[in-house]
This record gives sequence, C-alpha cells and structure tokens, in this order.
Amino acid sequence: MTHHGQLYLRDIVPPRSKYYNRGRFGRLFPSLPPFAADSTPVRTALMELGKQGGIMDPGGAANPDNPNIFAGFTFFGQFIDHDLTFDPTSSLERQNDPESIANFRTPAFELDSVYGSGRGASPHLYDQSIPGKLLLDTGFPNDLPRNSQNTALTGDPRNDENTIVSQLHLAFVKFHNAVLEKVITDGMTDRNQAFEEAQRLVRWHYQWIVLHEFLPHTAGQKTVDDVLKKGRKFFDWRNEPFIPVEFSVAAYRFGHSQVRPFYRLNDQFAAPIFDATQAPDNPDPNDLSGGKRAPRRFVKWSNFFDTGSDTPQSSKRIDTTLSTPLFTLPFIPPNLPTNPRSLAQRNLLRHLTFSLPSGQRVAKAMRIRPLEAKDLSDIAPLGLDKHTPLWFYVLREADRVAGGQTLGPAGGRIVTEVFIGLLEGDRMSYVRENPEWTPTLPSVKKNDFRIADLLKFAGVA
Repeated sequence: MTHHGQLYLRDIVPPRSKYYNRGRFGRLFPSLPPFAADSTPVRTALMELGKQGGIMDPGGAANPDNPNIFAGFTFFGQFIDHDLTFDPTSSLERQNDPESIANFRTPAFELDSVYGSGRGASPHLYDQSIPGKLLLDTGFPNDLPRNSQNTALTGDPRNDENTIVSQLHLAFVKFHNAVLEKVITDGMTDRNQAFEEAQRLVRWHYQWIVLHEFLPHTAGQKTVDDVLKKGRKFFDWRNEPFIPVEFSVAAYRFGHSQVRPFYRLNDQFAAPIFDATQAPDNPDPNDLSGGKRAPRRFVKWSNFFDTGSDTPQSSKRIDTTLSTPLFTLPFIPPNLPTNPRSLAQRNLLRHLTFSLPSGQRVAKAMRIRPLEAKDLSDIAPLGLDKHTPLWFYVLREADRVAGGQTLGPAGGRIVTEVFIGLLEGDRMSYVRENPEWTPTLPSVKKNDFRIADLLKFAGVA
C-alpha cells in the first residue's frame, strides 16, 4: 500500500511499445504522451501538490467516511495488490522502462504471496510435520510465524507492512489449512492430491470474492456487468497478460485515499495506522506498523467487515485527500535517503519516472467525457489542471462523478478491465477453466461466498 520495493538509481528512457512478456509491466495507452516533461519545475509542482499541509492533506478538516465500503476492504485491496505486483527495482529519480522491470509476482489471482513458489521451493512457508499445511506458530496463534529476528515468514514481505494486512495474510493461511482439513475429511486421503485440491478451492473462492464483492464495491456493479457482458475494450494483451502501469502506478492506488488515520483493532487496542514519532525498535508501539509481535496486536474482524456482529468501521471516501499520517511515513527505502516521506509525493513522482499520460488524455482515449475545468481549479496555480497526473485525476473523478463512493468511469473501467483480463488470461482461474462454477464452501448465501464467509471458515471471525 505504501511502498513497492527498494529504490535504486539508474537512467533509462521508457520505450513506447505495447506488449510485454509475462511477469512484466506494460501500457494500456502506449501512444499517449507523458502528462508533462520530467523537469525541475514539474517535480516542484508535484512535490507541492503532495506535501504535508498541501491540497491533498485534510489536516484538521473533515475527511468524510464512505459508508458503502467497510474499512477491511482497504487492506484486502492491498493484499490483492501484493498478490499481483512487486517491483523491487524502480526509482523515483530516474526514467523507468516498464519492459525492463520484472514483476516479482505473477500477474494472476493465484495467491503466490501466500503459497510462495510451492512446497519444494518455499519450504519455510509450510508445516513439515503436517504435509500440505501452511506453517503457523503454535506459541503465537494470533500472529504470523516469524524467524529469530521477528521477520514474518510470508511469500511477500510487504504483507507485514502493517498489522491489519499481516492479520489478513494470517487469515488466508488459516483458510487454506481449514480447507485442506475439509478436503481430507471428505475422503481425499492422498496428501499431494489433497493439497492441490485445497489450493484450487482456496484460489477459486478468493477469485470469486475479488470478482463478485471487492470489484463491485470498488468500481460499481454497472461497470463490472458491462465488462463481463460486452468484453474488454482497452486491456489488450497477446499470449498472456501483463500489468499496465496506468493501473499499478495510478488507478489502483485509489486505496491510499481510503485509509483511515486511526483504527479500532480490537476491544483493547486502537491506534493510528502509522506514527512517525514511535521508536522503530519498540516491540509494541502505539501504531499499527508491521513487524511487531505483542498480545494486543490482533484484529477483531467484526470491526472491519460485516460478519453479523458489531458495526464495522467505514473506509474513507475515494477522493483527493489522504489521511494525515500518510504524509509522514515512518520508513524510507534504503539507498535513497532523499525519498520523500509523503505517500502522495511518491505516487505523483512516479508519473514522471513512468511517463504516464494525463488523466484527461486517458479519458478521451476511453471515449469518456473529461472532468471540467472547475473540477480541477484548485490545482490550476500549479499548472496541473489541464494535464493532470493520472492518479490525482482518478481520485478527483471518483469524488466529482461518484461522490467518493466508488471509482469514476475512467478509473473504474481501468481497474475492472485489468482484474477481469487477468482472470480471463489465467488458464487455471475458475473464470477460464469453469466459468459456470459457483462456490462450494459454507456461506451465508447459497452459491455465493464473501470475505466474511472466508474469515468464518478460517476460524478467525
């Protein structure tokens, strides 16, 4: 959610080609020019736009809730991101070539962030005493297993960035183990076959949640239905899918605006998402930073999803304001000490290094009416109102067109087409292998499966 890998310095100019090999990034609109030249004045304007106390920082002003999306979906969205993309090499200070940047996640909803490279290549993720089960720490059942230096044993280290996403990762580990037990109880005694069947069920139920719950909440049911019925118009790939930078660097970062400054984790513990004043070596700080282990650091999921009890916290609206703690992140990637602490500044600078087009040009290419000048008048003094960075544009579009409840027409279409395109491109997804399939695990509603059902089946809610 907050950073995507370590940063290194090089000087590469991006190509304008369209199609890339599996496991790499590409472009949806390769013919569109960058929104601006990478120059000192433009970088200064972006830094001003994304600074603490600037236009995107609500400060003491109201930052409205979105009552239609519960707080847990912010972190489920982060979990999905970590399942699809991982770029540990790109820099904010150089031009990035999407074709040269390897995606260290496969662009598929297959949970390699949980399963790693499999039982043979990632044995540290598996319980060697119980074949097919993922590893849990029996001494600390409410935390991920960790090594002697407190590093979580996961397929993706970013799933320990904050307490909430690490607890969600733990829920998926327990979900797999519960599904495996059911498969064995149902009569599949061969351990290898049982593992493969459990993994398939876990992946397909996860994919169902992504397509039938998360995506409609995010982009709107109308947009999802249109793409499913009429097909994709813009996310075109040959042979196998890639991750478009318009998605990964801009549109899918909408979740940053949904982050609350403060969360009620459980009945005993509530804290800010990040607090830069906390000592980094504090084993139990008064924030929700990751990499910590303490009895109070667990999630009561009824505070984050509708599990049938309690009242879940809401996410924030999708708009151009970010919660104030995100302007003073407590971590700076190594080897680049000048990297800004503001998440907004980091996101905006990536538009230059990845040569992203403006939101207006993307909207026109999608045959969507662009925002009016009055909708962007607040950034006119920065010279960004006519050629607006795509991420900011997507957020402002959601605010002006959808009232901050969902993404707007351009942002929602990008996210929907990429999600559905990845499912359609994965030969092992249920959408590709068995499109008439419906969930088979216990659920509140027959032939359906929601994140609350997953949490209950995993035994964590």
